[in-house]
Amino acid sequence: MKNITLAVEEVILEQVKLTAAEQRTTVNGMVREFFAEVAAKRQAKDEARQALLRLAREAAGDMGSKTWDREALYDR
Repeated sequence: MKNITLAVEEVILEQVKLTAAEQRTTVNGMVREFFAEVAAKRQAKDEARQALLRLAREAAGDMGSKTWDREALYDR
C-alpha cells in the first residue's frame, strides 16, 4: 500500500472526522473507499470502451442491399 499526503482545511477535516466516526470508519478508510470507487468507475468505462471497439472491429456491417437510387431520394 502506498502512503499519500493531503492538505485539507481544518474545518473540513473536523467535519469529515465526525462523519467517519458516525459511519464507524476512519478518514483514511473513507479516502481509500472513495479512491476505490473512482478507480472502479474508470475501469468500467475502459472496459466498455474496449468492448465497443472490439464490436466495431468484429461487426460484419451488413446493411442489406441498396433498394433506392439518388433520384428516388430527392424526389419532390
